[in-house]
Amino acid sequence: MELKINNQNKHFASSNLTVQALLDLEIPEKQNGIAVAINDTVIPKSNWNSHPLKETDTILIISATQGG
Repeated sequence: MELKINNQNKHFASSNLTVQALLDLEIPEKQNGIAVAINDTVIPKSNWNSHPLKETDTILIISATQGG
């Protein structure tokens, strides 16, 4: 499966990924304070385990930062 994550094309062996499975592969150490959008639609954290990814999805992973 090919996905575009934060403007980088990435290939995955599995064709059956959810948002949570992708995050576990990409950023296993830091999953608090992030937001995920797929094809310009924000996916609520409560749906990460059930939201399937499709070939050629465009995914944006945003980390919250502190500052002012």
